[in-house]
Amino acid sequence: MAEPVAAIVIDIEGTTTPIAFVTETLFPYAAQALPDFVRECAGEVEVAAALAAARELAGDPSLTDEAVVGVLLEWIAADRKATPLKTLQGLIWSRGYADGTLRSQFYDDVAPALRRWRRAERRLFVYSSGSVEAQRLLFRHGPPGDLTTLIEGYFDTRVGPKLERQSYARIAGAIGVPASRILFLSDHDGELDAAAAAGWRTASLDRDGIGRSGRHPVHRDFDSVEAAHLDVSAPG
Repeated sequence: MAEPVAAIVIDIEGTTTPIAFVTETLFPYAAQALPDFVRECAGEVEVAAALAAARELAGDPSLTDEAVVGVLLEWIAADRKATPLKTLQGLIWSRGYADGTLRSQFYDDVAPALRRWRRAERRLFVYSSGSVEAQRLLFRHGPPGDLTTLIEGYFDTRVGPKLERQSYARIAGAIGVPASRILFLSDHDGELDAAAAAGWRTASLDRDGIGRSGRHPVHRDFDSVEAAHLDVSAPG
C-alpha cells in the first residue's frame, strides 16, 4: 500500500488564484509602475542586480536603464518567465500591497483546504514562476487573511524552470521528502509531466472546466483533490 502524501507543492496561477487576477491586475500594475520604479530605485542593491541580470539575459550589458525598461515591458506583454523580471515585479507589487492598492484573490476552496491539510500534518510548499517575495505577498494579503502561516517554504525559477524534471528533483531534495510522497497541484500539463518524471504524484486542476489532457488525475477544486489523494484524518 502506498505511503500517504507527506508534502503538497502548489502552483498559483489557475490553481489557487484566478489567472485573470495575474494578467488583468498584477501584470498591468507592474507595467505601469515599472518606469518610475526603475528611475527611483535603480541604485538600490537588489534592483541594480535585477537590472544587470536583465541586461545579461537580453544579450546587451550596455543597455541604458530606459532601454532595459523597454525590454522588461516586452517581457511582461509576452508573459516571459524571466527571473530578473519576476524579482522587479515582486518589489513593485510589495508597494501596492503595502498601500492597499492590491489585494490578492483566491478560489473559495483554497484557504479552508490549506488549513485542513496543515491540521492533518501535511507540509505545504509553493512553486511558482513569480518570485518568492511575490508569492509571500500574495498569500499574506487576501480576504482569507494571512495564509503564509500555513506555508512552510516557497520556490521560484531560481530552483529551475517549471517544465524541467530536475527542478522538481531539487525541490524534493531541499524539503527532504521522498519524491513518491510529494503531491504537486497545477493547472499546467507540462509542469505536471515534469513533476511526474521526477517521481512525484500529480493532480491537475481544471478550474475553468475547459478540460485537460487526461495524463494526470483531473479535479475541479481542492475538495476533489483531497477526496482522491489525501486522508486528512491521519497524519502524514
